Amino acid sequence: MEEFAALLDALVYTTSRNRKLALIAAYLRENADPDRGWALAALTDGLDFPAVKSSTVRNLMMERVDPVLWTLSRDFVGDTAETASLLWPEPEDPLPQPDLSLAEVVKRLSALTRASAPRELPGLLDRLDAKGRYALIKLATGGMRVGVSARLAKTAFALAFDVPVEEVEEYWHALAPPYAELFAWAADGGPAPDLAGVPRFRPFMLAHPLEDGEVDLADYAAEWKWDGIRVQLVRAGGETRVYSRSGDDISTTFPELLDVLPMDAVLDGELLVRGSAQGGEAGGAASFNALQQRLGRKTVSKAMLKEYPAFVRLYDVLILEGRDWREAPWESRRATLEALMPRLPASHFDLSQLVEAEDFAALAAIRDTARDEAIEGLMLKHRTSPYVAGRKVALWYKWKRDPLLIDCVLMYAQRGSGKRSSFYSDYTFGCWAGDPDAGAELLPVGKAYSGFTDEELKKLDRFVRQNTLSKFGPVREVERKLVFEVAFDSVHASKRHKSGLAMRFPRIHRIRWDKPAHEADWVEGLRALIKD
Repeated sequence: MEEFAALLDALVYTTSRNRKLALIAAYLRENADPDRGWALAALTDGLDFPAVKSSTVRNLMMERVDPVLWTLSRDFVGDTAETASLLWPEPEDPLPQPDLSLAEVVKRLSALTRASAPRELPGLLDRLDAKGRYALIKLATGGMRVGVSARLAKTAFALAFDVPVEEVEEYWHALAPPYAELFAWAADGGPAPDLAGVPRFRPFMLAHPLEDGEVDLADYAAEWKWDGIRVQLVRAGGETRVYSRSGDDISTTFPELLDVLPMDAVLDGELLVRGSAQGGEAGGAASFNALQQRLGRKTVSKAMLKEYPAFVRLYDVLILEGRDWREAPWESRRATLEALMPRLPASHFDLSQLVEAEDFAALAAIRDTARDEAIEGLMLKHRTSPYVAGRKVALWYKWKRDPLLIDCVLMYAQRGSGKRSSFYSDYTFGCWAGDPDAGAELLPVGKAYSGFTDEELKKLDRFVRQNTLSKFGPVREVERKLVFEVAFDSVHASKRHKSGLAMRFPRIHRIRWDKPAHEADWVEGLRALIKD
């Protein structure tokens, strides 16, 4: 536990991505199973101890210190775990006890109930120093908030043991903590985990923004870029799962998709809801706002299933009935997907249509005249491209319909004024200065305080409070993991800003709860929109 507490303490005090990677990689190399596996799960929100809530810690503290002192301290510090770890009274006559291992702590937390937690938790806290208490409370209540995303943790694991991050990602989501098989493979040179028959996630292929003008349409196929959420539908071993682009299992949110795939396969597509529920064309795709009614729900009512029925508009086939198609050219995969469609129920699947055009100018005209609310723009896919994990140059391009929309990452938040004085409603966001997977930093590019509903404001305020990394007067720095799609009128060169850019009238166009931060746009893409 002492080593894990030291890791958390070090992570809290650095904002450098490379330093975080080095810290996690060193911990994974230097510590043994199963502690390092439990640490990895804790850093990526892979553990859940329902018996311990923040209220449990609050109640324990108010029994041990003056309630007014606790309330004022908690309000000033802004973090329950940090406040409690510093204010927890040291035992008067501590008995010498062996050090707690992280595995032992996880075992004891897992055994707690709501009734036993208030009795058992103090005994654990008494055995630790302030750093250990902080780590224990963070572990027990969830949400480490030390600036470590699942993507960064996977990269650190790959760095620690010199294995491809794409392979780590393939195995990761199919294994349970403490990931003994993963460490046996990567750290000890053992065989790869045997995941035959497991419906596991495969890394998505991503696209670069189209920034340099025309491409040769003889080399590329164009299809619509649909405005839903990118998903992977996987069937194996008689079980189907639905994964988001970050590898999260969202199957329970869309139960109507779990018994409709009639063969073993891994399919890539866009999850949408039917437009008929909103008065659109029967069977067509509704806007993203309609889809939002289904996102993030742990349980889905029959009324919701009827009003917002989900379906998948297919883009690609990765694996089909035992054959891996990822190395095949796009044209072959597309032909395979087209031949597959008659075997799939039309109620839950359709095919993303290609867009035919004589030349690039004609394609631009088609793109600009598209009026379907469910269309974001176009995708351009090289006809010979394999399906490769990540974003590779010159293979796939995304060409959004509205050039004055860009994906940014929330960096800082500040309370508003007037009726918003109790909410963190003013948001500073940034774009990547280069490839985030290569260590590029985020640079602030704008600030906005409009474009969201009152309900969304409450969710954003809660996000800011729960993901604060540090404070600078009235400003909170937040963990870089929430993406905003920002709309703006124009962008200009500016010497006053570190990014060298200033946006005119930026506003939040959409909150992308589903999109990982490393997929946000780059500063160069924003700079390309400057008009002379």
